[in-house]
Amino acid sequence: MKRFFAAFLAAMTLLTLTACGGETETPPPPTDEKAETPAPQEPQTPPEPTPEELAAQEIEDLLASLTLEEKVGQLFFVRVPETEALTDVSTYHLGGYILFSRDMKDAAGTWLTAEQLSGNISGWQDAAAADTGIPLLIGSDEEGGTVTRASRNPNLFDRPFRSPQQVLAEATDHGDALAEDAWEKNSALLALGINVNLAPVADVSTDPGDFIYDRSLGLDAPSTAEGVASIVTAMSSCGIGSVLKHFPGYGNNVDTHTGIAVDERPLETFETADFLPFQAGIQAGDGMTAVLVSHNIMTAVDDTLPASLSPVVHDLLRTDLGFDGVVMTDDLAMEAVAAYAADGAVAVMALEAGNDLIITSDYRTQIPRVIEAVESGALSGDAIDTACRRVLTWKQDLGLL
Repeated sequence: MKRFFAAFLAAMTLLTLTACGGETETPPPPTDEKAETPAPQEPQTPPEPTPEELAAQEIEDLLASLTLEEKVGQLFFVRVPETEALTDVSTYHLGGYILFSRDMKDAAGTWLTAEQLSGNISGWQDAAAADTGIPLLIGSDEEGGTVTRASRNPNLFDRPFRSPQQVLAEATDHGDALAEDAWEKNSALLALGINVNLAPVADVSTDPGDFIYDRSLGLDAPSTAEGVASIVTAMSSCGIGSVLKHFPGYGNNVDTHTGIAVDERPLETFETADFLPFQAGIQAGDGMTAVLVSHNIMTAVDDTLPASLSPVVHDLLRTDLGFDGVVMTDDLAMEAVAAYAADGAVAVMALEAGNDLIITSDYRTQIPRVIEAVESGALSGDAIDTACRRVLTWKQDLGLL
């Protein structure tokens, strides 16, 4: 009995040692180290950036290299001054010059030759290259008919450009005629060094009594839209920038060069008629067209400010029409906007409203005002960057960069 009890006690002790992890614990089975080793992977080659990505990065790099003064200067598309035109390019880092009939003559009033005009433009471009390295926009109002600049010079052209209505009157196929005329005259302008034509007029007018009628196509809204698309397509094809004007549509308003025009038409009229040519031109422009905003007060959306100074009107252009290109003011030296900036800083108001380019002859006063507004925090630096980015992108699309 004692021997049985001793044997039983020894057996229980052995079981206890095994359960507590003693030396008799069964080792884990061997593993296949070769099977668990991950296979080496091929190095990943990053995808090549697309042309669009490269172009966008070029703009970002250029924008980052500019000072505040240089960015602000790029936002001014100004009338060529009578004096200091060459030095002002670098003094104010200007975005561009607009040529008027005066600039087609020398100091004595004699018409310039093609070589002389091209020489002047080349000199300004050389000054811009030495300053920021960014070429100038060189613009002119060559609508044809009552608004012509370079084509009035008999040394450059046999006759002033015909108005769109004259072109249409002499044609059997309206679309082809407008396109051929646009190609011919804009190719000639580009050869002189003019890279932006502030045309076409996209306003709808069929009433000879309207102020804008003679400058318009004189057609209804759908026909005007077709004509504008033909003109803009031809201009883009020959490599010159176009400018759709005068958004939101001039209607039968009075001349804003001399006073305020109040447009009381309902928004539906704009949506079903006036906006159609702008929408057609934007679609046809493919990045090479800009939009010029008038000084008319559009009471349907803002009954207090001219369209050129109204954030609401600009938001309408950006959202309802989906335009993401360059928006520019009409000339800020006009009487219609002079009273809206009590401190004289009308360009600050225009940039706050959403414009990217300021057209004015008063840039020597307005540029310092804009810089001062940014430095004081009254005008956002982001607004300057956004506008400058659009201007540089337009120059890139025009093949200037």
